[in-house]
Amino acid sequence: MAEVIWGLATSHVPSIGAAMDGGRTEDPNWKALFDGYRPARDWLAGHPPDVAIVIYNDHANGIDLDIVPTFGIGTAERYEVADEGFGRRPVPDVVGDPELSLHLLEHLVDDGFDLTVFQELDVDHGLTVPLSVWTPDPGGAWPCPVIPLLVNVIQYPQPTAARCYALGQAIGRALASYDQEVTVGILGTGGMSHQLAGARAGFINPEFDAMWLEAIETDPAKLAALTREELIRLAGSEGIELIMWLIMRGAMNDRIARVHETYFVPASNTAAALALFDNRAPALR
Repeated sequence: MAEVIWGLATSHVPSIGAAMDGGRTEDPNWKALFDGYRPARDWLAGHPPDVAIVIYNDHANGIDLDIVPTFGIGTAERYEVADEGFGRRPVPDVVGDPELSLHLLEHLVDDGFDLTVFQELDVDHGLTVPLSVWTPDPGGAWPCPVIPLLVNVIQYPQPTAARCYALGQAIGRALASYDQEVTVGILGTGGMSHQLAGARAGFINPEFDAMWLEAIETDPAKLAALTREELIRLAGSEGIELIMWLIMRGAMNDRIARVHETYFVPASNTAAALALFDNRAPALR
C-alpha cells in the first residue's frame, strides 16, 4: 500500500518564491515568515517520502481560462516550470510518477470523481512555491517524484468544501489499495484569508484563520460544512483556496499530530500560513 506519512498545508504566495529566488529571506519584511518555516523544514528533512502529491490551483499559466477543470491530475513523467511572464523560476523541473498517478486516476474515477487528465502540463508558482517552502535548496532535483492534483478555485462554481474533503478521503482509499509499498507526503496549498481585488481588496480575517488552523486538525468536518458563500465572506474571494487543505486532510487519518505551524500576514496582502502534521503519530492533544 501507499502510506501517507505527513501532510503539509502551506500558502503558495508567488512573492514567497520571489523572496527566496532573490535572496531576500533575511530581509526584515520576510525574516519572520522564513524563520517560522525552519522547524517544519528541519522535521521534513528527516522524513522524506517516496512520492509527494501536491494539491494546488493553476493561475492561467499551465492551462488557460477557456477550459477550467473542477479537478485534474497530471500523469506525465516530467512537468516543466512555467514562465509566468518574468521568466522561469530558477528551480528544477518536476519529475512525475505516472504509475501511481494512473492508479489514483482509475480509483478516483471508479469512486465517482471525474478528473481531467493532463499528460502534458507546465506547473506554476501554485506548485513550485510549496515545494520551495518544503525544500529551500533542492539543487538539481526535488526530493522525490511529484503528482500534481489541480483544483478550480478561480472560476465560479468552485467545488464545495464538502466535495473536496470527500475527494481527499477517496485519495486515501486509493492510496491504501496501491500494490507497492511507498510512502507519500501530501501538500494542500493556498490561503489563508485574502482578497486581491474589488471593494474588499486587502481583506484579512485573523480570527477565521486561527479557527481554521485549529479545526483542520481536530474537526475537519466542521470546515467541510462551510458553504462556498460562507468561505468567501469569511476568508475573502481568494481565501476559498483553503478548500485544497481539506483534500489533504481528507487523505489523512482521523487522528493526526501537529508538528508545527506558523502564521504571517504581510505577504502580498495575504495571510500566509504553514501547518505540518504527522500522519503516523497519535494526536498530541
